[in-house]
Amino acid sequence: MRISSGPSERGPDMEVIPGVRWGKPEWVPSAAYWAAMSAIAEDGDDFVCTEATLKEQVGFCLLGGFGITAEMNHAIFERLEGEGVFRANYVPVASEIERLLLTPVNVDGRPRRYRFPHQRSTRLASAMRILEQDPPSSDDPRTFRNELMKIPGIGPKTASWIARNWLGSDEVAILDVHIIRAGILIGLFDRKQTVPKDYDVMEARFLAFAAALNVRPSLLDAVMWREMRTLGRGSV
Repeated sequence: MRISSGPSERGPDMEVIPGVRWGKPEWVPSAAYWAAMSAIAEDGDDFVCTEATLKEQVGFCLLGGFGITAEMNHAIFERLEGEGVFRANYVPVASEIERLLLTPVNVDGRPRRYRFPHQRSTRLASAMRILEQDPPSSDDPRTFRNELMKIPGIGPKTASWIARNWLGSDEVAILDVHIIRAGILIGLFDRKQTVPKDYDVMEARFLAFAAALNVRPSLLDAVMWREMRTLGRGSV
């Protein structure tokens, strides 16, 4: 793939990739804006963490997702981790996990209840059993992701999230709602595209966009996630 010309050579109307114009750094959001935000990002802003076990990675990702804030995700994960739910050579039962999810957890100094305790406890118990008995091969990031998607409750976004964290891979993209919204605003994605149906096509576009900006996908999607979450739905 030919990398597009550098930022200094681009005019606002020049396409970074087909359908996505460069814009200006002060245009929020635009390709130029995302390039500028990525350029000033600090080490660790990509959120990649390869220190946790695979069980912990899967557990954290299954506890998050739609309807769960990042703050709740971290708080409830720490509770389950502290109770040994993700320890090696152990398969928890769903009722044990559900009990831990039903008890309010402290989030930002206030007790809050976790949503979907029954659904997530069932999924977590199943996932921990599969990982204990037949863990996926980590030789190839995409194969690893595909094998993870055989676990109930894990779709392409969650599987990509786990693959990114566990393998530190830039061969996948985490297309959550914030990334998709940002992509629609700049013409990277079509409003008619949906996940998981169009995940592969949208991911290929995102990876091409990252390459054109000369930014690691792991950093770009993390920066976009952080900024879109901060800006809020009504700000752009």
